[in-house]
Amino acid sequence: MQTQNLATITQYFSSFPSSFMPQISLPQGDNYFILYGTTLNLSALNQFQQKCGKNFAILDAWNVLQNTVVLLKGNWDAQFLAYAHEVSLDLALLDFTPSLENAGLLVMDMDSTAIEIECIDEIAKLAGTGELVSSITAQAMRGELDFEQSLRYRVATLKGSPETILAKVRDNLPLMPGLVDTLQELQKYGWKTAIASGGFTYFTEYLKAQLKLDYTVANNFAIENGILTGEVVGDVVDAQYKARTLQHLAQQFAIDLQNTVAIGDGANDLAMLGIAGMGVALHAKPKVQQQAQIVVNFADFSALLCLLSANDKLRKTNKE
Repeated sequence: MQTQNLATITQYFSSFPSSFMPQISLPQGDNYFILYGTTLNLSALNQFQQKCGKNFAILDAWNVLQNTVVLLKGNWDAQFLAYAHEVSLDLALLDFTPSLENAGLLVMDMDSTAIEIECIDEIAKLAGTGELVSSITAQAMRGELDFEQSLRYRVATLKGSPETILAKVRDNLPLMPGLVDTLQELQKYGWKTAIASGGFTYFTEYLKAQLKLDYTVANNFAIENGILTGEVVGDVVDAQYKARTLQHLAQQFAIDLQNTVAIGDGANDLAMLGIAGMGVALHAKPKVQQQAQIVVNFADFSALLCLLSANDKLRKTNKE
């Protein structure tokens, strides 16, 4: 289906008058952006342009896994994002530096980003405190509660539970769709990949081995004689800790900060999203969507490949 969508769109823009073609110089001040998603076809593209009240120069179209991506040029308006969402597509202004072919650093949140669940919520369900902990987690991710205090409180509800409940959750971690393919593609291009999580090393270390990540950092449960004590060992990985981790890894791997990518969904991800060369809010809470550089509401984790490949396409287009 994606191949058919791409062929139709490609035929559509290749039939435009020469004034729409990429080799023609367009007015200065125009912006580049991409419209993308699994349901992007000619009809959806037309609907989007009608909502925006204008036609854009269509410079290129390509497939990324299950997504169809269209590179557009025109005068940007922040309202365009809402119009894209109305037709169940994602949109991004190409105002960031990272590109797929220029190896960089990706730092991911874990819960509800690299995986589809919040681990502590699932642990709490097994410990009998699920409803309470889920409510606190939701408030913390919306930025309504102090993260460290909320984390310590949630962990305290697990006191006396057997360590075996952690294994039950770990053995059934649902990876975010598109994650594995995206990481494999990034690693093929020499990217460094890492997790900085407000969750727990019990899970991040498992993912590090499974996904061949270069680095992970998270919190540690205090466990005595196979029983959770209800405490956290060491410093809590909060928003600033995540941001410092991204900076530290960029220095360690000799990667310019402008060529880093951070992706997350909660309020405790905002600091690292803000300092990265490209900050991406993936299926994020409203507060995060309001402040993030790029918002992804419909695509899966492979949205990163759509975004990064767009800069490569744009460079090639401008050379023609």
